Amino acid sequence: MADRTGSCTRKTKETDITLTLCLDGRGNNKIDTGIPFFDHMLDGFARHGLFDLEVKAKGDLEVDCHHTVEDTGIVLGHALADALGDKAGIRRYGSFMLPMDETLALCAVDLSGRPYLNFSAQFPSQRLGGLDTEMIREFFYAVSYSAAINLHLKILDGGNSHHMAEALFKAFGKALDMAVMEEPRIKEAWSTKGSL
Repeated sequence: MADRTGSCTRKTKETDITLTLCLDGRGNNKIDTGIPFFDHMLDGFARHGLFDLEVKAKGDLEVDCHHTVEDTGIVLGHALADALGDKAGIRRYGSFMLPMDETLALCAVDLSGRPYLNFSAQFPSQRLGGLDTEMIREFFYAVSYSAAINLHLKILDGGNSHHMAEALFKAFGKALDMAVMEEPRIKEAWSTKGSL
């Protein structure tokens, strides 16, 4: 397959973000969003998905983390769509069930070209470091709509908010890695419609 790297830059009055994503990487990353816990989550996504990821984000963190987290999701979604191109020859679907101590997270993804998020997680804590836990859903919503993917994320069992958040990001990385893998038996987009 050709080099599958996508990049996106977004600059508004609230944020200035540049992101590059390589689907065929080794999990190497350089991430600086100004929110250390969010960096930790993106690191888990990249390492466990074996994606090379570079993120440089500057946002209005003096207000709160909302704009930085949401806009990083938008930029990641656009970079993912850019890297996927016409999606010819990929598996399209991926799913992963990830345990982390008491937590069990499920992620299923369809690179369908139809955006949808189904998210089910109730975090005991309102904040993890500088990240509001309500922003975890907003991040994945932004990714799913910007990349036009169908994304299901669920906490099946849990208790510790850190474990729950980390399990979701890692499960997303694993499921996405599976979905973007080359399927040598087909050359076109895997759809009865002929395109995705």
